[in-house]
Amino acid sequence: MNTANKLTMFRIALIPVFLAVLYIGFPGSNYAAMAVFILAGLTDIADGYIARRKSQVTDFGKFADPLADKVLVLSAMLWFVENGLMPAWAVIIVLIREFMVTAIRLIAVGKGRVIAAGILGKIKTLVTMICLSVMFLPLLEWMIYVCIGAITVSTVVSGIEYFVRNRDILRLDK
Repeated sequence: MNTANKLTMFRIALIPVFLAVLYIGFPGSNYAAMAVFILAGLTDIADGYIARRKSQVTDFGKFADPLADKVLVLSAMLWFVENGLMPAWAVIIVLIREFMVTAIRLIAVGKGRVIAAGILGKIKTLVTMICLSVMFLPLLEWMIYVCIGAITVSTVVSGIEYFVRNRDILRLDK
């Protein structure tokens, strides 16, 4: 197994650790969860960099990397919903975008095409990871709303850009 895939596996292994820290709830657990979340986010950056620079892109990585990201992010968001820090509608918007992007990618694969992540998708991921990390801190209510707004807007904008850029895949005659 190459280095990039090992980092992806490490990120996957961090998800139950992240959840355990959140749900055990010891003094300072929010800070510990934030540290695990940030570490997982950094492994995402590192494995992507290594995979591209050292030609370690694999079918496993193409599948596991985005899946690990989605599970990590949605785990954090659902915990915030459960604890009254994030409205469910914001998570629903993220879920809808992710399901729709995945559907388009599956259709593209069926047509022999691979869709690389666009710049707005990468910005959305960065905004989401930063905002979710910050939300583990004791923030003023308006700061939480700014984070939720940034996540939602970047999700919608990157989703629209993704669909516009790949609209030819959805044509019924092809």
